[in-house]
Amino acid sequence: MESKVSNGSGSQDERITNLLVFGFLQNCSNYNFHEELELLGRELPVPAYLKEDHDDELQTDGNRCSYFLDGGARDSESQEIIQDIARQLAQIGNRMDHSIHPGLVNNLAMQFMNVNLSEEDRRKHLAAALEQAMQTYPKDMEKEKTMLMLAMLLAKKWPITPPSLLRDVFHTIVNFISQNLLTYVRKLVRNEMD
Repeated sequence: MESKVSNGSGSQDERITNLLVFGFLQNCSNYNFHEELELLGRELPVPAYLKEDHDDELQTDGNRCSYFLDGGARDSESQEIIQDIARQLAQIGNRMDHSIHPGLVNNLAMQFMNVNLSEEDRRKHLAAALEQAMQTYPKDMEKEKTMLMLAMLLAKKWPITPPSLLRDVFHTIVNFISQNLLTYVRKLVRNEMD
C-alpha cells in the first residue's frame, strides 16, 4: 500500500514532518532497520537519506555520523534545525523508550498488518494506542510533546516484519502528526530558529 502524505498542509509542512520523523528514527539508539530506513528516505516526496560521513565518525551513541540531504543544500539551515530537533527528541525518546508496553506495540502491529485497513482506520488505531500510552507518562511534559514523542517511539519500536510495513507505519505517523500536532511541530522549528 503506497500512501502519500496529503492533508492539505503545504509542502514545507510535509517536508518538515517527513524529515522530523525520519531524523528521529535515524538518531534513535539501537534501531534495527537501517536498510529499510535508508530505502524509505529515498522514497519520500522530498528525498531524505542517510549519507555516511567519509571520516566514519562515530557519535556518542555508537551510530555513524550521518546527515539529511535534500537533493542539494538550498535549505541547509532549516534542515540542520530539523535534524537538531529530531536528535534532541531521539535522546528524550531513548530515555522514555523502556516504558512503552510491548503488548501495545504488538497489538497495533497486528492491526496494521490487516491489508484491508484504510489510512483513516490506521490513524484511529494509532490515536487509540497513543491515548493508552499517554496514561503511563508523567504529566510534567507538555501533552503535545509527549504525544509527538510517543508517536515516533511507536515507529521506532515497530516489529519490522515484514520490512515493507515500515513505510506504512512511517506515513501513518507522519499523517497523524501533520493532522494533530503540526502547530506544535511548527512551534518547535520556530523556537529553534530564534
